[in-house]
This record gives sequence, C-alpha cells and structure tokens, in this order.
Amino acid sequence: MPDPTRTGFIVALACPRAVSIVEFAELALTANQVRIRTLYSGISAGTELGQYRGVSPHLNKRWDDERRMFVSGGVSKSYPLTDWGYEEVGEVVELGAAVTKVNCGDVVWGTWGHKSSHVADEDWAAARILPSALDPICGIYSHVGAIALNAVLDADIHVGEYVAVFGMGVMGLTVMQIAQLNGGMVMAVDGITKRLELARVLGAEAAINFTEQDPAEVIKDMTDQRGADVSIEISGSYAALHSAIRATAYNARVVSAGFHTGEGRGLMLGEEFHHNRIQVISSQISGQAPHLAHRWNRLRLNRTVMQLQAQGRIDLQRLVTHTYAARDAAQAYQLLDENPSDAVQVVLKF
Repeated sequence: MPDPTRTGFIVALACPRAVSIVEFAELALTANQVRIRTLYSGISAGTELGQYRGVSPHLNKRWDDERRMFVSGGVSKSYPLTDWGYEEVGEVVELGAAVTKVNCGDVVWGTWGHKSSHVADEDWAAARILPSALDPICGIYSHVGAIALNAVLDADIHVGEYVAVFGMGVMGLTVMQIAQLNGGMVMAVDGITKRLELARVLGAEAAINFTEQDPAEVIKDMTDQRGADVSIEISGSYAALHSAIRATAYNARVVSAGFHTGEGRGLMLGEEFHHNRIQVISSQISGQAPHLAHRWNRLRLNRTVMQLQAQGRIDLQRLVTHTYAARDAAQAYQLLDENPSDAVQVVLKF
C-alpha cells in the first residue's frame, strides 16, 4: 500500500508532445520486496516517440490479448500515460524484513518506466543484478539490447555472410555489433552522417548514406551482384523495408524488426519482393523463433546483452549522446522529435 510519508515522481505524457512530472506516494515494502532508486532511464526513439507523437496503434485501437489482434472499439492505452519507458537501471536502497538475496547498493537493471523509484520482489531483483565491471548507465540496454539480439537470432546469420542493417539508431548499432559476433560482414545504412561515422568506428564493412546512394545498388555491387545474404530493417520506415527487400539476394530473408506505424507507403510488394521470392520475417520481443523458443526466453536475452557488454564484446555505452535531468524530460523528447540527427541514445538521469 502507498506510504504517504515517501514520495517519488513519474515522467508522464499528458497528451501528444506534452511531457509532465507527476508526483506519487511510494509503496511500503512487504517482507520479500526491495526498493530500487532509479539512476538512469533511456528513451526509446521508436516505440516511445510513437506514443509521444500520438501515432502508436495502441492509442487508436484496442489490442485483444486472447486473439492477438487489434480490434475496433476502445483503445489499449490512453492519455495521460504514466507507464511508458522500458530502459531502466537503479540502486537497491531498502530491503524488506525477510530479504536475503539482494543487498543495499546492488545495481539492478530492468523495465519499470520513467519513475524515480520502483518496488520489486527480491527474486526478480536478484536475477537482474548488473555485472560489477559495467558502468551503471550500461544497465539501460537490457530491453533494447534484447530486441536487437532477438532480431539477430531471427536473422540466422552465418560466418562470412553479408548482412545489411537498415537504420543506425540505438537498435541498429546494437544489431550491427551482435551480427559481427556471429561472423557477419555488416553493411550499415542510414541517412544521418554522424550515425554512419559511428557505425564505421564500430566495425561496419560499409556505411551507406541513402540520401546520396541507392543502398540496393551499392550492396549488389559489393556482393558480386548477388545481394545481402540477410537484411535487417530496424528503423521502422516502410521505405527502408522496401530498400532492404531490394538489396537482398534471391530466395533470402529480410528481418523486419522496426516498429512501423500507419500505412505502408513506399512498400511495393509487386517488385523485388515478388520477383525474388524474398522471405520477410517479423521479429518482435514478445517471442522467439519457434526453433529457439525452448532454449531462449526474455530473461536469457536480457542477461546475454549484459554479459556481452561486461566481456567487452559489444560497446553500448558509446551510443549515449545526451543526458538530461529527469525533470527536464520534455527537452529530451523535443530533441528526439525535432532534431533526431543530433542524438543517438538519450538518457534521463534521476
């Protein structure tokens, strides 16, 4: 139950493009719970911006969980939004009377929204303690990193294959690094010079600016006119998905992992998709590929991303470009909405 003597705050969305700060009474702990003080919360430039702009399908239709489809009549989410955000890390600051698996001072990663504190069961927290080798800010990548890893698993990359990754935001730069661990030679595609420069630093075989070159033609030229062995579209752009299909080899696959909103304008399925027998696979974090689901789950994906960071095999801290005080969150969202070329990962500090 709420403890009126303790208060925290949530970064809320009152309506499209209107960020507000809402105070709340913190919960009192039960015997097996811990209180986590949020250190950082990352902003998703995909799903969250869709909510910020008011274009997410969940704000306009109702998701039927049982039938797994959007239906008319009602909506899944409505303003004000207080439960958005899924890139959090914090420090354990209080223990319930019976807690034995977690200590005060432990740093815990997870998903609890843009709020200053979170109450969790000790088993949940104990399973999500950040490796001591990592800077706490690296903990924000548990969920977005899992999305990227899931896309790479869906892509089924083999050593020596050419992998085209469309979109060099946080997700794309993470996908690129994990794909390289699988032995893939990554061709990075984006329209923002700074992001392409970062892709080069992180080891991309090629960095293709779609505002200057046709990615499909460049990729065909690089692969003896064959095309990418697999392409991953992670930007949520229909035009990028169409470009990925064009760039991919005959009878090969495209993984669609970006969060697309609205109608599919720019996606011409009667062209290369039809003539080249392209398989388009939807990758989404709610599940894993059928042949992997008995071995992989969400927690394993999350933990793997943390382990790869701790081992120095991927570098996600480098993706942080801007940090704002959490109470200045409105400025952070405005930056991502109006000047996306200036930022990669934007973080709120609590």
